[in-house]
Amino acid sequence: MSDLMQYKGYSGSYHLDDEEGIFFGKVEHIKALLSYEATSAKKLHQAFVEAIDDYLLMCEQEGIEPEKPFKGSFNVRVGPELHKESALIANNLGVSLNQFIRDTLKSVCERQSRRRHV
Repeated sequence: MSDLMQYKGYSGSYHLDDEEGIFFGKVEHIKALLSYEATSAKKLHQAFVEAIDDYLLMCEQEGIEPEKPFKGSFNVRVGPELHKESALIANNLGVSLNQFIRDTLKSVCERQSRRRHV
């Protein structure tokens, strides 16, 4: 999915149910289920904003830390051969495996971003 609404660092999906004549969506990239719906696109965006604001207010009132969509770390299962090859390349480049993976991901993401904007 490439089109998402954004608000306060959170991303929200949007879909249309033709049969019911409603728009609906949910906040993506967090475990908590925050969903919303409306009868127009404009109202859907407002429902998304309200869902985020309500969630943040509830977290504050209950003294809990709200989930962050992206924490900056994630686990990737690549298999032993790719793990080995990546570690050897990183070593030959004189960087850590973490730095090699970060640089590689950044390079691919930048290329993809340029392609989308051409």
